[in-house]
Amino acid sequence: MADGEPFTAICHPPSAIRHPPSAIRHLPSAIYNAPMFIGHHAAAFAAKRVAPRVSLGTLMAAAMFLDLLWPILTLAGVEHFRVDPGNTAFTPLAFDDYPITHSLAMALVWSLLGAVLYAIARKSWRDATIVGLAVLSHWILDFVTHRPDLALWPGGPKVGLGLWSSVAGTIVIESALFVIGVFLYLRATEARDRIGSIALWSLIAFLVLIDIANIVSPPPPSWRAVAYTALAAWLFVPWAWWIDRHRQAR
Repeated sequence: MADGEPFTAICHPPSAIRHPPSAIRHLPSAIYNAPMFIGHHAAAFAAKRVAPRVSLGTLMAAAMFLDLLWPILTLAGVEHFRVDPGNTAFTPLAFDDYPITHSLAMALVWSLLGAVLYAIARKSWRDATIVGLAVLSHWILDFVTHRPDLALWPGGPKVGLGLWSSVAGTIVIESALFVIGVFLYLRATEARDRIGSIALWSLIAFLVLIDIANIVSPPPPSWRAVAYTALAAWLFVPWAWWIDRHRQAR
């Protein structure tokens, strides 16, 4: 436990900003509980099949965007969650409010913004549409897995199908999605050199190890540890971009 706080204490983000060293000391034991579930990565891999000109780094950033923004807003005191073992069978995290990143209305806003920005930068509305849909896919997958904690709009009713209430069901469905996503990516691309193979399979292995650790490890020591660790998810974006630089369309 960090700073003597109970697992069920609601987070107070201003304190997290004032006292980061304590959370950082607990990062090794919290990394497996960072919200980096393989279903979102699967969406990024699969999208490459229909958007071969879009970098995997861009698709990874799009599919993960809501979770990339979420820890920043949490540490800024805008959104809140807590560590509450038993909240669901699969994850000990209880998401109390995160309307800017994870409400349906705002997910649609982020999706549209992502598509418009990509279209402006790359002059391709077709590829921009795929990028926007990749952003929206995050909310759709969360809707399937989360308990009813996803607001339809900020302050609105909350929804969620609750797949996380079943550990076995979560493992089967997310694993199947990940296998399909990787398969589609492999069908869409081939390595230019050894880096294109090694970097890709290293990422896949790392994501699988994180997912296994999510399943078998105890709850994290504090919400702060989870939030700071979640920031590391940004590293997947340049990693995916690097992979794609060493691969080409089939």
